[in-house]
Amino acid sequence: MEHPDFKTWLKLKKIDPKSFASAEMERFMELKKLFDQVHPNSFTAQKLFIINDIRRKYPFLVELEKPVQRKPMVKPKIVKPKTN
Repeated sequence: MEHPDFKTWLKLKKIDPKSFASAEMERFMELKKLFDQVHPNSFTAQKLFIINDIRRKYPFLVELEKPVQRKPMVKPKIVKPKTN
């Protein structure tokens, strides 16, 4: 399985990469450099508290998909034969 790049990983963690990079470029580059050197799970474990602070500052707003409403199921009608 291929590991996500840093920007994709930020989106998975609900952090807006564009606003984070534009506001704190030095910190962004520092974290990106470390992310490129270690496994994503290891990076997450090491920087968990920092990630939470960044998430609060730069939330990634995703439009939620509306669930598709299905029509209710109807029982099939049994056709009775006509008798004379």
